Amino acid sequence: MDELPGVPERTSTETAPDFDAVVIGAGVSGLYQLYRLRELGLRVRVFEAGTGVGGTWYWNRYPGARFDSESWTYGYSFSQELLEEWDWEEHFAAQPETERYLNYVADKFDLRRDIQFESRVAAAHYQEDTRSWNVILEDGRRYTTGLLITAIGVLSAATMPTIPGVETFQGQSCHTHYWPKEPVCFEDKRVAVIGTGATGVQTITEVAKTAGHLTVFQRTPQWCAPLHNAKISKEEMNRIRADYPEIFERCQETFGCFIHATDPRSTFEVTPEEREAFWEKLYSEPGFGIWMGNFRDILVDREANKLISDFLARKIRQRIKDPAVAEKLIPKNHGFGTRRVPLESGYFEIYNQSNVNLVDINETPIECITPSGIKTGGAEYEFDIIIYATGFDAITGAFDRIDFRGVDGVSLKEKWQDGPQTFLGILVDGFPNLLMVMGPHAGLGNFPRAAEYSADWVTGLIRFARERGLTRIEATTAGANGWTDHVIAASEGLLFAEVDSWMTGINRNVEGKQVRRIMRYSGGHPAFRERCEAVAADGYRELALA
Repeated sequence: MDELPGVPERTSTETAPDFDAVVIGAGVSGLYQLYRLRELGLRVRVFEAGTGVGGTWYWNRYPGARFDSESWTYGYSFSQELLEEWDWEEHFAAQPETERYLNYVADKFDLRRDIQFESRVAAAHYQEDTRSWNVILEDGRRYTTGLLITAIGVLSAATMPTIPGVETFQGQSCHTHYWPKEPVCFEDKRVAVIGTGATGVQTITEVAKTAGHLTVFQRTPQWCAPLHNAKISKEEMNRIRADYPEIFERCQETFGCFIHATDPRSTFEVTPEEREAFWEKLYSEPGFGIWMGNFRDILVDREANKLISDFLARKIRQRIKDPAVAEKLIPKNHGFGTRRVPLESGYFEIYNQSNVNLVDINETPIECITPSGIKTGGAEYEFDIIIYATGFDAITGAFDRIDFRGVDGVSLKEKWQDGPQTFLGILVDGFPNLLMVMGPHAGLGNFPRAAEYSADWVTGLIRFARERGLTRIEATTAGANGWTDHVIAASEGLLFAEVDSWMTGINRNVEGKQVRRIMRYSGGHPAFRERCEAVAADGYRELALA
């Protein structure tokens, strides 16, 4: 084993693990979890596959990448000093600013000394005799740890399309997740973008500004809504800073940890004129208000959902000159808000440009990638650059790519082959001392708000165990079954559960991911916290501690 800075060389007779805790991932949740574990005085090592911190905001540097949560609700809340020092430049920060922010955090709290970069975890195997985990990196290096904490994100396992010939293309090509650090020039280039999800929408809008010609290959159109981004002046930033206590309190109160709260009225409690005026107001405002701050029934009542979907369809038709193109961009297989809503800045208008062409691959499927471009059922296209905005094997995908093995060598991937089973999205029965920050079935939403809570809860559990000399932390089978059943029950009646998307575990490019499964808790973050806090208040008696 290669020795690391700060890790004393051990003799062969020593049985203590190399670390008290290993964290996988140095993104938003991993950095904060490291900070919290240090407060407990633990010897911690973070393994990070990249060359820098940031996770999502390190890898996803594609053109147009930015927040769709308000930046001043997205930053960490744990340090008053950090809140005083950092000025956000925009209401919805672009990737470079967010990466700078996370590097600033890493430097301010001296986190890098416990992070090992270019260290992708390939496997982690639990050892019952020592109550520890063996962690194996892709390059063969091995380490042992008492606690293993995953901070690997919900959208971090990128997937390429299963199209023949991808490797034969002789031009430049890249998945948006693995975008190169050096600038890519699109001027006078023939560019293809495959995919029109949230990432595709951002990429397409930006590439269309300079590309010689852009061809968009769309399978599933999206219900996009305007972002309405703007710069933040010094005076406005000072007002935001003064309001931070109220902002974070508001995020704690809302269903998804955003500043937008569901309107208590139903769609049919108001007149058609009032309804239209309300939707016009939401459509003209920044952020997720039209999704998270809409009438309370639009995501459960089919007729209500149809009305808001019809409103968005009218907006698309108004913004696109060619009626035939507009119809191709209006979703037909899902209602508004039943998939994650991409926020856009002029996305629909780019289809009015003479240098942009839309190809519906439902009408003319892609047959193969050729050395010079893309062949569909109706034509052959030549390109200089192909961009794959084909998304992620969401939520469980990053876990599937690591060979986690628990008690008696049981594989986590096999255990979850019919869907994840967790306790609170944090623990898994049969996998002692494995703790997940923002794991499957956790309360999702505005990511840092949810991640801070998850990491705090994990830290509290570890503190409880260490104070009592406990070295084995595990969910019970009954606890995991009970929470999993509750998660599934919480999704009943929600229209999103009837739709194929990454939120229901569907990915046509991944074997075994073609059946809908409930991957996240849909009861809202206040209810999630209430359940977690009840477990802690009861002395964690629902867990198996030894």
